[in-house]
Amino acid sequence: MDKARLSVVYEDGRVLAVDKPVGLAVIPGRGLVEEPLSLLASRALGGKVFVVHRLDRGASGLVIFAKDAATHRDLSLLFEGRRMHKLYLALVQGRLEADGAVDRPLRAFGSGRMGLASTGVGKASLTRYRVLGRAEQAALLKAAPETGRRHQIRVHLHSLGHPILGDPLYGKNRPVGGVGRLMLHAWRLDFELHQACYRLCAPPGEDFLEVLGRYGLSFQGPEQFSEQDAGVGEQR
Repeated sequence: MDKARLSVVYEDGRVLAVDKPVGLAVIPGRGLVEEPLSLLASRALGGKVFVVHRLDRGASGLVIFAKDAATHRDLSLLFEGRRMHKLYLALVQGRLEADGAVDRPLRAFGSGRMGLASTGVGKASLTRYRVLGRAEQAALLKAAPETGRRHQIRVHLHSLGHPILGDPLYGKNRPVGGVGRLMLHAWRLDFELHQACYRLCAPPGEDFLEVLGRYGLSFQGPEQFSEQDAGVGEQR
């Protein structure tokens, strides 16, 4: 697979950022038929890439890889230190009226599922969100996970009674709303590395926008974001 087919968003001597399509895993796993994104990226570059973070197989959007071990360490420290500003788009079921945050610990259950846990039992998890648009049956959110737990955004929004449309694990009558894809997209990653500021963006694809349109919603892009959104995941 060449770089054009890999949907490269950004590349320099240290970092490779790609726009992951729905249904493609980031790393190898049991039962996978397709090669994961990490192997496709390595083949396109003609050398090993280092996995820094993951994105749910059903989600789409930004994934970054390091090109060398030193950069892998530095990027991993940014994620661990909450200095990697992540911003997602999520289309949820129901009319969510107000912005807010979910500050509830999470822990693993069976069959790969995560769930809310009591303090001291699960891992601390915080997701902030802001409503971009509302319809009678759905709301478009921008979500900023300040921690990076498995399925964090999906579980936190489900706990509000507003699961993500298309979710096959969390919510009733799954996939939620009968939508054919998980309506979660990794839209932006902002960080500073070696005194360079990175502001990476992968706009949602046509499949995401088509589902938005079914609910009478749209995404205008950067104009829907402002400096006031710094507290909801954008870099200050």
